[in-house]
Amino acid sequence: MTFFNKIKWTLGILMVFVLIVTTNLIDRNNFVRVKDSVVSIYEDRLVAKNLILEFSNSIHKKEVAVALSDSTFFKVSNKEENKNIENLISKFEATKLTKEESKTFSNLKENLQQLNNTESKYVTSNFSSKEDMFKQIAKIKKNLEDLSKIQLLEGSKQMSISKKAIDSVELFTQIEIYLLIFLAIVIQIIVMYNPKKEDN
Repeated sequence: MTFFNKIKWTLGILMVFVLIVTTNLIDRNNFVRVKDSVVSIYEDRLVAKNLILEFSNSIHKKEVAVALSDSTFFKVSNKEENKNIENLISKFEATKLTKEESKTFSNLKENLQQLNNTESKYVTSNFSSKEDMFKQIAKIKKNLEDLSKIQLLEGSKQMSISKKAIDSVELFTQIEIYLLIFLAIVIQIIVMYNPKKEDN
């Protein structure tokens, strides 16, 4: 093999080498992007889960107040709880909602609005009509329970997607490393190989 041919082979293999390195870097970049995306979505699940807990705490306070016929709560503390719930609604809307989650959350908002109306009637009735309050609170608790289950389901899905992405990138990375080692050996053979000319 002439020197010129060696140069051609070397350049050809180097091009493949550069191509694989570039592909590897792209794979790693994609992996980082997928990982960041999944982490972000999962963090939304955690944030949503915490907000659901805060919703539940506020609703529980109302439920206890109704059970104890605590008129002071509805005259003093209830307005603050309602403001807190409005704030929680705004925060929950800022998270990434799935289609099912959005539908359930919409039902929750409707039931919370209905609870406000029921509370007004409850106060007007001199805190005597508890049944309507308990029914409305039960609907809200069911909404919150459904939202909580969605968080777990979506979190599990994202973790599964993340694991598959990681496994895939690791597999391709290993294949590319083996190819790089093989090409490096081939380049060395081509560059170093110098066949002896046969004597006539």
